[in-house]
Amino acid sequence: MTGRCGADVKDISGAELGFFERWLTLWVSISIAAGVLLGQMFPSPIHALGRMEIARVNIPVGILIWVMIIPMLLKIDLHAIHEVKRHWKGIGVTLFVNWAVKPFSMAVLGWIFIRYLFAPYLPPDQIDSYIAGLIILAAAPCTAMVFVWSHLAKGEPLFTLSQVALNDVIMVFAFAPIVGLLLGLSSITVPWDTLLLSVALYIVVPLIIANLWRRSALGHKHKYAHLTRIIKLSHPWSLGALLATLTLLFGFQAESIISQPAVIAMLAVPILIQVYFNSGLAYLFNRRLGVAHCAAGPSALIGASNFFELAVATAIGLFGFESGAALATVVGVLIEVPVMLSVVKIVNSSRRWYESGPAFAPKLLE
Repeated sequence: MTGRCGADVKDISGAELGFFERWLTLWVSISIAAGVLLGQMFPSPIHALGRMEIARVNIPVGILIWVMIIPMLLKIDLHAIHEVKRHWKGIGVTLFVNWAVKPFSMAVLGWIFIRYLFAPYLPPDQIDSYIAGLIILAAAPCTAMVFVWSHLAKGEPLFTLSQVALNDVIMVFAFAPIVGLLLGLSSITVPWDTLLLSVALYIVVPLIIANLWRRSALGHKHKYAHLTRIIKLSHPWSLGALLATLTLLFGFQAESIISQPAVIAMLAVPILIQVYFNSGLAYLFNRRLGVAHCAAGPSALIGASNFFELAVATAIGLFGFESGAALATVVGVLIEVPVMLSVVKIVNSSRRWYESGPAFAPKLLE
């Protein structure tokens, strides 16, 4: 059995399901309702905010995205990448699912459900945009909430840290090409300049700022205690920025949501299928390879969850606030918490079955 548990690691991820995280779906729902209400009552001010752009990047949203992402990236220790060799099988499975399966399976699901099965019930001019949003959502592996899911699944902290750090590095180079490739295969025009700008603004720059801030915090005499305090203090700002972004987004989407509320339900179908498909695939692959359950659980969760903050920002940058792509990524936020909690429950309840596999037999006999 590979990748033993119990590594000695400083877990400063703040991986506990706090009050706001536990009810995140409720807060997202309230943000949706508030956004729709504001969009109907004050359309002119909301649209004025939407026109505040530089190089197709909305300034208010850009600021909110940074406030949202940087505190989450503070949890990432890029030095943990050297631990990849210790859990190489589990990490290999996660990388395969994240980069070789998930974006492409979502493109297929989008093609099946949005372009064909649900097409008669969707606005024809938004179908391409919906598919683009689903692809963007699937191409961004989770970097923040996954610490919570891993903690709840009794996962190995060092595995989660090294996996997330490696994913962040890969995302800098692979996110734009994969999104561009799949949008091209879906016959959607790819605005490469905006896509690359999104990668720079929402991955590279925040990662650099967070890493420098992290180093500065660890230079304090209390080191990890000081860093943990910073993370806890900045966390409410991060969640607040997320909810403020969603409120603005749904303010712009107010008219289409009121006229066609079933759109959200239809967009949720491919997202739900891909979460359970990819988490199940990663979990089964890890079991077949004899990966320890403490690494297989986080592997399955990282393989299924999404970096929805980046996805929302990229969709807005590429297609605009009022686009179907932006709406599709927000649906991912809406269902993230309840769906991932169900995956955590499956992982925890199936541990005895997982460790009864043939790959574990020699180890169990020792």
